[in-house]
Amino acid sequence: MLSPLTEESERCEETRDADPRPALSHPPLARIECRPGLPYFVTSTGEAWTPIGHNDAIDWPELKGLFRRRDIEGVRRHLQDLRDRGVTCIRLMLEYAQGRHRFLERPAGTFARNMVQLWDDLFRLCEETGMRLLVTPFDTFFTWRHWRHHPYNRVNGGPTADRRQLITCPQTRDAIKRRFEFATRRWGASPALFAWDLWNELHPAHGGDDPAACIDFVSDISRFLRDLEQRVHGRGNLQTVSVFGPELLRSPALCEPVFRHPGLDFVNTHLYEKDTIDNPRDTVAPAIAAGRLMREALAETRDQRPVFDSEHGPIHSFIDLHRTLPEPFDDEYFRHIQWAHLASGGAGGGMRWPNRHPHVLTRGMRRAQKALADFLPLVDWTGFGRRNLNQEGEVFAAGAYFAVFACGDETQAIAWLLRSGRESLAPGGMLRSELAPVQVSIALPGLCAGRYRVTRFDTREGRILEATEHAHPGGRLSIEVGAVGRDIAIALRRLPAAS
Repeated sequence: MLSPLTEESERCEETRDADPRPALSHPPLARIECRPGLPYFVTSTGEAWTPIGHNDAIDWPELKGLFRRRDIEGVRRHLQDLRDRGVTCIRLMLEYAQGRHRFLERPAGTFARNMVQLWDDLFRLCEETGMRLLVTPFDTFFTWRHWRHHPYNRVNGGPTADRRQLITCPQTRDAIKRRFEFATRRWGASPALFAWDLWNELHPAHGGDDPAACIDFVSDISRFLRDLEQRVHGRGNLQTVSVFGPELLRSPALCEPVFRHPGLDFVNTHLYEKDTIDNPRDTVAPAIAAGRLMREALAETRDQRPVFDSEHGPIHSFIDLHRTLPEPFDDEYFRHIQWAHLASGGAGGGMRWPNRHPHVLTRGMRRAQKALADFLPLVDWTGFGRRNLNQEGEVFAAGAYFAVFACGDETQAIAWLLRSGRESLAPGGMLRSELAPVQVSIALPGLCAGRYRVTRFDTREGRILEATEHAHPGGRLSIEVGAVGRDIAIALRRLPAAS
């Protein structure tokens, strides 16, 4: 948090209306699309695309050089480095309201020139490096906490008398639409825009504690933006809406707009389960929780639209308990959640909110993302109609326990096996490094007859261990995995029939 003096000197000084015309030239970067019935993303040229990334903020260390163009080249190098490490997507808020110097509008309805320039530059850099952005219009967390300072607050000349009317007040609804209109007219044509997250962590509290208000809000904003983009760009960008996962337990009605809204293209949730994920004591329980939550999310979706977690991490440990996880522990915790997410049927490995000092991912987390990226070519994502098999998959291991995370269809499957017995954990909660490998086999249902390539993958080193071929008569497929110490990922893919 900046001091008041620093905040005052850092804040945007230019707040006149910015030129609404797009100021970008677009290299031939393919757009990201959804196909009906396909639970993964593709490009407009028909290639598989997977969101591998994290949450960032425009005043955090790696992007702060954009403000007032202080270090454009440094940000360019950072984005290129991320792409070289397999990262494909960053989730960002148009404004980050922890302080008072990054408001997009100040006052409401007047777009700050420094901020518009920042986003012009960021979209241009993303186009040049091949990075995509998942953009949400408001930082609802700090908007709520620091409401007294926000430009939308009526005491500051804004439209909203009470923060509990953010999604129900007609004047505020108009202001939100004006923000979306400005944003899409300026940046909506950029192929670097992956999708709009229409509202960060949809919550009944923003609508007078009425979950029904959330459904009306999503329907109205989605329709408004879709119609506008059709007129302006000739097509609409992808849309989703995010939710703080534990709120679904208190407000089950939110499942309708989050998981099944007909106007949205994909699902994204925030996996912040109490005690397991938000305040981890070991690195295994969070993975098991992530696998269970992803299975529940897929079941709630009820159609084959993509589902992924766009925010997770040790939020309670960091914000409330003021504890930063030890880096080796955090790296393993991150890697385990990532593989549980992918193997359970999620698109990609989920998107971490750093919750560290400083607010960046560690080198170990970046290595884990690169390993995931190197695993992806083993699967044909453009034809993978997965269903979750976490409970249907069976693992057999002599004298050891493994948790199973798996998904598959008739011709492909993914599995990740994680050592899970309490005896496998060291006193600090990480898996013991000296665990003796044990012979493991796995059985997965639903695969049709044919010859399969089975690829075993080391998630720590990010490399293929072995690839073998197996003839399968159909039905439940049993595979001898071999000796496994702590974890292993497996890809199964039916080979084309011999001509």
